[in-house]
Amino acid sequence: MRQVVAMMTSKDFEAKQIVFVFLQNKEKISFRNDNLTITDKDGKIKYQITCYRIFALFVVGHFVLTSGIIQRSHKFGFPIFLLTNTMKVYDSLGGKMEGNTLLRKKQYKYKGLNIGRHILLNKVTCQREMLNRQRDKDTEMKGAITLLDGYIDSIQKHDGDLESLLGLEGSAARIYFRNHFNNIEWNGRQPRIKRDFVNATLDIGYTILFNIIDCLLRIYGFDTYCGVLHRQFYMRKSLVCDLVEPFRVIIDGAVRKAINLGQCKEDDFRLVNHQYMLNWDKNPDYVKFSMMAILDHKIQIFNYIQQYYRSFMKGRAIKEYPVFMME
Repeated sequence: MRQVVAMMTSKDFEAKQIVFVFLQNKEKISFRNDNLTITDKDGKIKYQITCYRIFALFVVGHFVLTSGIIQRSHKFGFPIFLLTNTMKVYDSLGGKMEGNTLLRKKQYKYKGLNIGRHILLNKVTCQREMLNRQRDKDTEMKGAITLLDGYIDSIQKHDGDLESLLGLEGSAARIYFRNHFNNIEWNGRQPRIKRDFVNATLDIGYTILFNIIDCLLRIYGFDTYCGVLHRQFYMRKSLVCDLVEPFRVIIDGAVRKAINLGQCKEDDFRLVNHQYMLNWDKNPDYVKFSMMAILDHKIQIFNYIQQYYRSFMKGRAIKEYPVFMME
């Protein structure tokens, strides 16, 4: 018997919205019929949306779950992500499709490296394009682009193991970040360590992007813990880690632009236990410039995940898998 699964179309997704609620600003969530309403500290309606149009709900700050919000999450199929005041996700619920057993069997059976190599090739190609977009490229920048061309060629021809493939990607990343953030004093990318305000800002943007990719993968019924590049590790959503890679440049570009415009600066952060933490009143501003960049590529991201699902399910040749390109 052929397994048939009803899926969201790109037209459906285009009409969907991603909602953020900042409870530390004393905003409150309520429901009126099938509408979600957010009120400010004075009880005035700040935002209202029909639940039919919610793609995902992000709640920042301390939150008490009610039966009403859980019921609507399941009824309308949108996930709820709960975040701390420092924008760290501590739980999520709802918004996933159950029962796509054929897909999961294919996931558990796949042991190759072709898809992972394809993803990293796409990532480094996007990084190269980001550098190439900078105006008035000096000799160092031109040299960095040439070096990335070499890494792109090496990844294309790679026939070794996973460790050596990741080594190529890591070397390319160091060159990319050093030159992409040449508008500040850059000390290197260190995920989650938050050693400076730029690393902390990247973590915020990457977290939002990660959860959107997670939502999309759940629509199709993927086991998001079963990756093709990042190998399985306890409680790590390896497949999300994989498919977020080509899209990280969206956040990189948004952060560089925000620095240049004075929207992202060290004064917005405080130092806690040697880590840069964004002041809570600045959370909406940082979410805004990250989300605007993501939404500019909203349909591209949706189409990529949709095409990835179709290619994986049908066992297509790697050349038929999706490729993300900056527009």
